[in-house]
Amino acid sequence: MRILIVAATAAEIAPLQQSLIGSSSKGERPDVEIMITGVGMVAAAARTSGALARARYDLALNLGICGSFDRALSPGTVVHVVSDAMPELGAEDGEAFLSIDELGLLRGEAPPFSNGRLVNAAVPANPVLTCLPAVHGITVNTVHGNERSIAETVRRLAPQVESMEGAGFMYACLIQAVSFAQVRAVSNMVERRNRSAWRIDEAIASLCRVAGDLIESV
Repeated sequence: MRILIVAATAAEIAPLQQSLIGSSSKGERPDVEIMITGVGMVAAAARTSGALARARYDLALNLGICGSFDRALSPGTVVHVVSDAMPELGAEDGEAFLSIDELGLLRGEAPPFSNGRLVNAAVPANPVLTCLPAVHGITVNTVHGNERSIAETVRRLAPQVESMEGAGFMYACLIQAVSFAQVRAVSNMVERRNRSAWRIDEAIASLCRVAGDLIESV
């Protein structure tokens, strides 16, 4: 099986990469390729689409950290993002926000969207994925840090987590018809910027541990 691992930054998957190098020295490494896209949904979509167009993969995995709107998903929790959306894609109308669906620029069921979201309707059969909380995410260019905008986003879309790359990755996989999963670890709660509460190292350690188990279970 050929696997493509997609991450925004090398730091987010550094422990996993080291473990794969160790496995390679023992002759046990699976056929895994790692691609670092850079930060943001545009970079994720462009680089992932390019890779999937050049070669055929049996599975694509997007690994990274995320913020959580859901208090039940505390820092360090690893989740499987089964649907994603782009809340900033639309237009302002005074104090109101109009989605691209409301603007008539996209019908909610137009491929690869399903009811306005990007949905992983064919989750890979993997026991590790099955054990992870399945959550709904959003992908943003500007990470939330304002109480008013957080409340409005929760009201409109009821997301559980947010990232800056997930929807771009999912869009590319859906249009290329490649089996995929977006797996993330919560590094912080979505709230006013509070670096002292971030748990990035803990999140990365948890993410890479689960990712290693996932790859071994393929």
